[in-house]
Amino acid sequence: MTWRDYIHSDPKIAVGKPVVRGTRLAVDFLLELFANGWTQEQVLEEYPQLTAEALRAVVAFAAEVLHEDKVYATRRANG
Repeated sequence: MTWRDYIHSDPKIAVGKPVVRGTRLAVDFLLELFANGWTQEQVLEEYPQLTAEALRAVVAFAAEVLHEDKVYATRRANG
């Protein structure tokens, strides 16, 4: 499996954001669900058009994008 089988970008869908093929579900939206504590099972239940493979592709896409870009550590500001 490669993320390219599941993730694509089309300027006519979600303003060109990467989405899961065949849906309007953007990669960043799905990652935000996981960041907010959703489980894979919850996401699949709420969005039955997705598959476990598509969710793995979302994570693989994010990993590759971050690997290719420079990411700098951020420091949390004290209140």
